[in-house]
Amino acid sequence: MTDAATTLQQEIAAEQSHVDRVYARLAQLRQAAVRAEKDGYRLARVGNFGALVERDAMVFHAARRRQALDAEHEGLVFGRLDLRKGLDMREGGEQREGPDLRDVTVLYVGRLGVRGENAEPLVIDWRAPAAAAFYQATAAEPRGVIRRRMIQSSGEKVTNIEDDLLDPGAAPEGMRVVGDGALLATLARATGRGMRDIVATIQREQDQAIRSPAAGVTIVSGGPGTGKTAVALHRAAYLLYSDRSRFAGGGIMVVGPSGVFVEYIASVLPSLGEDTATLKSLGSVIPGLVATRTDTSAVASIKGSLRMRRVLDRAVRDAVPNGPTELRLLYRGQLLRLTRPELDAIRARALPRGARRNEVRRAGIDGLFDALWAQAQRLGISRLPEQIQFEDDLSDRSDFRDFLRAWWPRLLPRHVLAWLAEPERLRSYASGILSNQEIKALTGTFTPGDPTIADVALLDELDELLGKPPQPPKPKRDPYHVIDGIREVTTYADRQRAARAAATQRPDDYREYAHIVVDESQDVSPMQWRMLGRRGRLASWTVVGDPAQTAWTGDPAELAKARDWALGSRKRHDFTLTTNYRNSAEIFALAAKVIRELYPDITLPRAVRSTGVPPEELTVAPADLPDATRKAASGLLADVEGTVGVITPVPRRDEIAGWLADLPAERLQVVTSLQAKGMEYDGVVLVAPDQIRGQDGARTLYVALSRATQRLVTLSA
Repeated sequence: MTDAATTLQQEIAAEQSHVDRVYARLAQLRQAAVRAEKDGYRLARVGNFGALVERDAMVFHAARRRQALDAEHEGLVFGRLDLRKGLDMREGGEQREGPDLRDVTVLYVGRLGVRGENAEPLVIDWRAPAAAAFYQATAAEPRGVIRRRMIQSSGEKVTNIEDDLLDPGAAPEGMRVVGDGALLATLARATGRGMRDIVATIQREQDQAIRSPAAGVTIVSGGPGTGKTAVALHRAAYLLYSDRSRFAGGGIMVVGPSGVFVEYIASVLPSLGEDTATLKSLGSVIPGLVATRTDTSAVASIKGSLRMRRVLDRAVRDAVPNGPTELRLLYRGQLLRLTRPELDAIRARALPRGARRNEVRRAGIDGLFDALWAQAQRLGISRLPEQIQFEDDLSDRSDFRDFLRAWWPRLLPRHVLAWLAEPERLRSYASGILSNQEIKALTGTFTPGDPTIADVALLDELDELLGKPPQPPKPKRDPYHVIDGIREVTTYADRQRAARAAATQRPDDYREYAHIVVDESQDVSPMQWRMLGRRGRLASWTVVGDPAQTAWTGDPAELAKARDWALGSRKRHDFTLTTNYRNSAEIFALAAKVIRELYPDITLPRAVRSTGVPPEELTVAPADLPDATRKAASGLLADVEGTVGVITPVPRRDEIAGWLADLPAERLQVVTSLQAKGMEYDGVVLVAPDQIRGQDGARTLYVALSRATQRLVTLSA
């Protein structure tokens, strides 16, 4: 065994000793939580209502503590800081020199803060101010850190360590340094199906964005592989940790581009110690609706344009398809009749600019009553009652009520969107707003009952334009109600729990989030920004993206206007990430070549890792493409330990997935070039890159080429 290997094993053994101590303490804390939970249940034997409520409080808090300890068990300790003694970490790394700088203070960093029996810190929570130096220290500015150590584990066993020696001059005699750089070694590991856990690989530029002020808008820009998604998710966890009452009470919503992406990141926040954030894709922002179909880039850009709001506004003011065009009523021997022009005029008066159709139905009915009453007076109907009695007489008639339901029904957004599926209505609504070419492109793209992702924002806009019919207020449940005649909570903890439960009881379509995180923001259309903005009126924001990856082909000024409307006048904090940690230099060079064809002078991130393996670019006959795809995917599954992604043109995803049905699904994922946004795989097979470029543009191809961390194979037919 070499000296280096011996040193590594000795250092691993030393770290294992501390990790064993942490897990032993964790087991004690868990047992205490289980005992507290059992003790809480025993309180029910007392038999009075106060004991029942106190039982609920004890069980709630004990179960929550036990759940947190269980959730953070895997890889609990991932870092160590060796600090110059006397360093005060509470004020962002302010240094106060001790009597002997050769003495070292050791802090361990992990997913959860753990203290020993005497309250000594065994592990510092990664979000705590004391842990900031773990992410922010560099060789140029070590912030008092002599050595930063990354600890890799499998279960409770330490498997490897990597060191960065940041301040060699302060290193005491005997301090050992192992490995060739923690960051690059961590990034070389396989990713697994879910997003890699990169808590321990956040660098200073990322950490500054994560810990930026909670108020206002934090905007993070960066090219592929720069850790934008990691920053977004860690920022959500950091805000929940730093001001839980505000952000857990008001809620945090994380929005990604697709359902595939949301599934990909679903385990990240729980792994960071947080499970209260709401994860949504752009196709699932509306409760009860999950859209997965995509339009072509050209159609999506038309549907995403702000001009569509004017089209929808015309639609919500139109007569109901197949609705009644005439009202005929026999009243006391005389025929009362309203023609279509008269009905249209009544509807127009009841729907002035800015009015919401569902909310002014009463005004439409009143208009009918007034027109019928005036007609009855002109006809000289004998024994005509007062107008109020006349209206009551009509309201009691089933034929009049049937007419009202058909003429002015309560409309749902999906009803009006379905009207656009009729070519004549679409032309009528869009005439003078959209060009003839755009109207032709939209024709046939609205499918009732099966909306596309771009349609979801239109449905949300229609909900805003239609409004809700008046509803009687629902009585609110009293959180302190025990039983009829008793309104009491026995302990302070009970009151706090009840207050929290009441505060977090949200409607299905919640619109008062405290913070909204938008990932892959470059693909959010103007109409989608309006949809998100309605849910963030009270929110601070984190917006991450890369303009070079945008799929938006519409008016940039329109996009900026909609985004500014959503974000409001809040103060902006801008950050730019410059290092590509994901791709090998060989892979990113191919992706960079594609995007530079569009933007020759664009500033791209620097890929810091080289594998020595260039991308494999193959061209085969069309008939050989299925076999070549299977062979390439099988080869990558054998060559890499983690996941393999097969990226396809949008229309061919199901076809190509069928070619690979016999390969192991647990490590293989077939996605379209649009679904691949934000994803990463250890190996990628990119099928028909020229077709992707032709359909969705060079920027989408650039995204697809930059998904692989280790190996890339392109297959052209």
